[in-house]
Amino acid sequence: MMKLHEMSPNAGSRKRRKRVGRGDSSGMGKTCCRGEKGQKSRTGTSIRPFFEGGQIPLFRRLPKRGFNSPDHKEYELVNLSIIDANFKAGETVDIETLGAKNLLAKNLRPIKVLANGEITKAVTVKAAKFSAAAVAKIEAAGGKAEVVE
Repeated sequence: MMKLHEMSPNAGSRKRRKRVGRGDSSGMGKTCCRGEKGQKSRTGTSIRPFFEGGQIPLFRRLPKRGFNSPDHKEYELVNLSIIDANFKAGETVDIETLGAKNLLAKNLRPIKVLANGEITKAVTVKAAKFSAAAVAKIEAAGGKAEVVE
């Protein structure tokens, strides 16, 4: 059995730190691997990302595009296949029950039900929005689709 004081690291697993400025014979003396002059040879310098040496950077050369509406609402999307797989007939599907079964990424957003997949059970679905095809499939299975704010 190996004892704690007998253990040693594998060869090459622990790399020694680079000690610069310790004489020319070390290979890292004088300029300390930084070259001669220039911005990157100085101490304390940092160049921000996408800096192009004073040239107008790419993100400023390209025109601004698009528009972000302040009234845009994001919805948590739920497909009928998820509802069919996780709920029994007669149950109510809403934001609380979906959150309790960990079927929502975020509980903060309102829900929109989409018609992806089939539903075979009569369930009551309460959501902020429904696609027209989802309402048709829910009602065809004998369930109810209720719009809730």
